[in-house]
Amino acid sequence: MLADASSAAPTTAPTDGLYSFLHGSGPLLIMIVLVWAVLFILPKRRQEKSRSSMLSSMKRGDEIQTIGGIIGKVVEAKEDRVLVKVDESSNTKMWFLRSAISRVIVEDTKAAGTTTSSK
Repeated sequence: MLADASSAAPTTAPTDGLYSFLHGSGPLLIMIVLVWAVLFILPKRRQEKSRSSMLSSMKRGDEIQTIGGIIGKVVEAKEDRVLVKVDESSNTKMWFLRSAISRVIVEDTKAAGTTTSSK
């Protein structure tokens, strides 16, 4: 009698899903996710931390620029908003939310004075 091929015992065990994932495209997928995190998530987190410290350290007399492009000097800084003098001649002042402040302007003369050396 001839043995039926379908009734013969399999010679190899079926592969496990995790085993095939780790020996297939798994490591590549994991590396792509790690590279994406390093290139995009970490720098964004550092930038947000830097912006947060810049906004919290704002004080009276700092020259700032808003997101809309308005430039002025800080007159009063409260926890959630900032009073900014935008025009010296008419003494115009405006309230801005801290989140609307784009950057604190560092004057070139202050920066140049600290970096130049005398002979």
